[in-house]
Amino acid sequence: MLPLNPHTILVTRSASQSPQFRQLLEAQGSTVLEMPALTIGPPSSWAALDQALDRIQEFQWLILTSANGVTAWFERLAAQGITLDQCPSLKIAVVGQKTAAVLQRYGKTPDFIPPDFVADSLVSHFPEPLRDQSVLFPRVETGGRTLLAEEFRQQGSTVTEVPAYESRCPSHLEPPIAAALAQGRVTVVTFASSKTVTYFNQLITAQFGESAGDLLRGVAIASIGPQTSHTCRDLWNRVDIEAQDYTLEGLTAAIVAWAMATPTRSTGLI
Repeated sequence: MLPLNPHTILVTRSASQSPQFRQLLEAQGSTVLEMPALTIGPPSSWAALDQALDRIQEFQWLILTSANGVTAWFERLAAQGITLDQCPSLKIAVVGQKTAAVLQRYGKTPDFIPPDFVADSLVSHFPEPLRDQSVLFPRVETGGRTLLAEEFRQQGSTVTEVPAYESRCPSHLEPPIAAALAQGRVTVVTFASSKTVTYFNQLITAQFGESAGDLLRGVAIASIGPQTSHTCRDLWNRVDIEAQDYTLEGLTAAIVAWAMATPTRSTGLI
């Protein structure tokens, strides 16, 4: 029997990013429910990004920390009729192999990927002295961490942060997902970012009120990495599974290891 049979796993990634994760989990025998806990859209204004694009040749480094950031960046470049060939000296640093893979779909290879798939590693392993670097950082409009830009500035870089996209909470919890949670059919709920944790909590609280916390009793909370885990602990005081390799593959491996070490009832619940 495959290691994730008979587990039912709730995936909370955005709709455009969940198919790959679903395939990884199903290949290990799980039943997968998809619940996009955030939606991706444009920022409230393009003005700051467009102003940065007007002087793109002034920047030495472009920092991209997520697949969403890469997609939003290139879509805006195309909308403005700009290509990176117009600024051949601009170097690109990305966080994580997934971000690098999305970048390569646009025909670009990153000049630097830190060895650890977290933004904090970017500064400590940066390949050039940070003093006097001019850095452009397109990012989520609200709710993202400010630590990365602050650390660059502390090292002497000039950092221009611009909103390139926004992630928002969906309007409601889909009825099939609400039913699965209420009936205790979910074994594991997975989170790949702090925002998915926050928005998931908002959605179940809006749906179930004071009893929302009871839904997660007997459900393992699985996190892709330390920052996401920190948010889980803030809200629910625990994390049961944390990926050692901060990727979807790493999260899948961590869930498999947990499942193999955790006895299950005949119903599939913990």
